[in-house]
Amino acid sequence: MDLSFYKSPLSEEIRDEGRAEGRAEGVAKSILLLLAQAGIDVPDEARERITGCTDLDTLNRRLLRAPTAATVEDVFAVG
Repeated sequence: MDLSFYKSPLSEEIRDEGRAEGRAEGVAKSILLLLAQAGIDVPDEARERITGCTDLDTLNRRLLRAPTAATVEDVFAVG
């Protein structure tokens, strides 16, 4: 059985993409958990905006804002 594909650059790229998606998913879940803990209502549109984001820098900025947010809009604030 030829297993060379599993060591190929394409296979490594696929694994890297999966890891990045998993990290983004984890950060998004953390944001939602912090908002829920604070009793902040997260409408479906905002939930989709959080869970649909794949940019880790953006998600990390939102994660840093979540503990001090008074509303879900505070998480999306720029600046």
